[in-house]
Amino acid sequence: MRKITLIGDSIRQIGYGKKVPEILGDEYEVFQPNDNCRFAKYTLLGIEMWGSDMAGSDVIHWNNGLWDTCDRYGDGAFSKKEEYVDNMLRIAKLLMKITPNLIFATTTPCRKGHKNQKNEVIDEYNAALVPELKKLGVKINDLNALIRGHEDEYICDDLIHLSEKGIDICANKVVELIKSFE
Repeated sequence: MRKITLIGDSIRQIGYGKKVPEILGDEYEVFQPNDNCRFAKYTLLGIEMWGSDMAGSDVIHWNNGLWDTCDRYGDGAFSKKEEYVDNMLRIAKLLMKITPNLIFATTTPCRKGHKNQKNEVIDEYNAALVPELKKLGVKINDLNALIRGHEDEYICDDLIHLSEKGIDICANKVVELIKSFE
């Protein structure tokens, strides 16, 4: 039996994380925190909390970004871009101590009209992080590109979380990349 870990924000928790275990089936043990892993610093802290549950993972798939790029107070993103990249690289290096088979899912876009998110900022953060993760050998799951152009279909009415169609398409892509390590 192969062990898989899924960590990430609500795009994972109430999104693709609901479907991935079902698609993978009984040949896989899937650990994922019940917790929303929120922003990068929270996930960085969570690695210690969830460490024993992640031990022995063959593949780890993770995402962070929507909380980090959120401009909740009108004074800029919650995490500065450089801070986000630094924390995400720290996360990657810690997760690689568990398994070298690491997948990062890019931050998904929002629908137009979201009061705290802008796709331009999400794109900037993805563009700053992805090349650095690739240098470490992290496989990239470009969920942003998968959803981009289909936001009205794949993002639900709250303008940020995945719709049922979005969950299905993202879950299938996550499974495809997990199985690419077999």
